[in-house]
Amino acid sequence: MLGRIVFFLCLPSVLAAQLCKPNAAEGFKVRLSIKTALGDKAYEWNRNQRFLFQAAIAFAMSHHLDLEFNVSNILVCDETPRVSFWFVVTSPDDPSRLVGKESVELAVRASRGRINNILLLNDATLEFVGVLPTLAAPVKPATPSWLIVFGVVIGIVGAGIVFLLVSTVVQKKRKENEVAEEEDDDEEAQMKRTAGNEGIYNTSFSESDRNTQM
Repeated sequence: MLGRIVFFLCLPSVLAAQLCKPNAAEGFKVRLSIKTALGDKAYEWNRNQRFLFQAAIAFAMSHHLDLEFNVSNILVCDETPRVSFWFVVTSPDDPSRLVGKESVELAVRASRGRINNILLLNDATLEFVGVLPTLAAPVKPATPSWLIVFGVVIGIVGAGIVFLLVSTVVQKKRKENEVAEEEDDDEEAQMKRTAGNEGIYNTSFSESDRNTQM
């Protein structure tokens, strides 16, 4: 009878050792930088702080899955002085079965702010290895994307129209200048020819004048 009692008392510890171990398929490694976060006010990591962590994870799991998790469902192992450890989460209905890693990750991300606050840490000093930082709602741009695209297209079209108008005006002005230059050249050439004719004696006009006098 005594042997059975001892067996059942030791069973949770044995089961925890089998389920929670480094690099477990459903486990997570956690690193804490308490000294970095709090400086001279840093607290010592001990069983009480571990219990606080387990309670925070139990809350996150209960909130995410709408099931009743408690501290005994959060198994912690392989603790190091610096402080790091591994943890897994067991099912409230069957302590021998682990909750899937994806469900645990989503629960942690959804309640990351509360977990950080409970331990007086932040995303940088409380690291869940392999888990993205605090889950936040996607940022919606103030201006709809379609409106931005429409504005860009309209801007390009407007720039093209302005370019065509400016090009037309420039070409027209250039043609007018060329015509004016050609007219100036023709006028100058005509003046030169006229100036040249003034120095030549026209004999035909002389004979006509003589006949008129007679």
